[in-house]
Amino acid sequence: MEILTSINPATDETVETFAVHTPADVQRLIDGARRSFAHWKSLPLMRRTDLLRSAAKTLRDGKQKYARIMTIEMGKPITEALAEVDKCALLCDYYAENAERFLQTEIRPSAPFRHSSVRFDPLGIVLAVMPWNFPFWQVFRAAVPALAAGNVMLLKHSSNVSRCALEIEEIFRMAGFPDGVFGTLLLPASRLESVMPEVQAVTLTGSEAAGRSLAALAGRFLKPAVLELGGSDPYIVLADADVRVAAENAVRARCVNSGQSCIAAKRFIVHEKIYDSFLDLFRAGMQALKIGDPLRSETEIGPLARKDLREELHGLVEDAGANGARIVLGGGPLFEKGAYYAPTIIDALQPAMQLYHEEAFGPVAAVLPFSEDEEAVRLANDSRFGLGASIWAGDTERAMAMAPFIEAGSVFINATVRSDPALPFGGIKDSGYGRELSLEGIRSFVNVKTVRLL
Repeated sequence: MEILTSINPATDETVETFAVHTPADVQRLIDGARRSFAHWKSLPLMRRTDLLRSAAKTLRDGKQKYARIMTIEMGKPITEALAEVDKCALLCDYYAENAERFLQTEIRPSAPFRHSSVRFDPLGIVLAVMPWNFPFWQVFRAAVPALAAGNVMLLKHSSNVSRCALEIEEIFRMAGFPDGVFGTLLLPASRLESVMPEVQAVTLTGSEAAGRSLAALAGRFLKPAVLELGGSDPYIVLADADVRVAAENAVRARCVNSGQSCIAAKRFIVHEKIYDSFLDLFRAGMQALKIGDPLRSETEIGPLARKDLREELHGLVEDAGANGARIVLGGGPLFEKGAYYAPTIIDALQPAMQLYHEEAFGPVAAVLPFSEDEEAVRLANDSRFGLGASIWAGDTERAMAMAPFIEAGSVFINATVRSDPALPFGGIKDSGYGRELSLEGIRSFVNVKTVRLL
């Protein structure tokens, strides 16, 4: 019998094993989702939004339990896991409040027709392929707008967070959602091809490689897709920025979720006039981070989610060092047990190094100097990724003028990049396509239907 295994990355202990669904199990879930869609799409929107409010309450009531499950399965510091549950509940409330407005039929007069309008009707089953790094948020970010629009969802979660997947399914059940509206497929990624013909759309958050593979499948079966992939976000610090504030926020921007975030700042592009001051403050802040048991509230850096991921990260650091980069801080694994990696800062990064081009998924920061604004923009854009970017400046008008030239799905000025239910989220270039959240997110998986009466 094929199984999926959850291993606590802080202790290396096996937490739980799960039997992989058989083809018969998968077909049963697909058939249930199809039957449920026929009923779910016909429910009054007010009923669906009431259930979203119920899901928000279920999340808040079980916050301690859900946060602990996340931390044990993938190592997230418990304070961040608690915040993740709160954010999922906030998302449910947001769409409960705004879904009716987003989905309202739009009248668009057009002579000689007596009536011209645009409707937003659900598509059917949406397949969600989700990662381990934000094991609740990424799922809810995809599911809540899709379900609010009248779709149903099948989740294929990352194999190392199967308990999180099953708990999310249980949250929707406890909140009162009908059977089949949200279901979990316990499958390896290699079996997704058999599922694709049965669904009407697909959404994936994950690596660039996973996105390319799923996009190829979606294209073959002509399924609409939203892909939110990797990022190597630039963090630009202009000469007139408050260096201390920029450095303090740089630590948080790089080390959120122990550095395992697509939208974490990874390349710190700092004006040469303040470069040394920034680097000293940044190093002190990274060095002061509390590393340890992620279940302890004071812990700021936990383990990486898996040891193989730690080895990949260390390979990038070793390659940079071997090719002339200066390791200012850290640079290696920590502790005998667990997948811990030291907060690391690398200076003198060059295009010949793998780290210049690849996404570092862990607490590893690269710092680069610049002299002119145009050079900062060039360095920021010198990446195949385009997810988010930050600009830190005293003259905010100057920073705003730079924003249109940054090749990214979002640009934050004097703030770290983060997702917000009220704003569209997604990337360009190899960071994917399509948008989640806000109006754009709920309309990602609807039939935008024109209706006209002559």
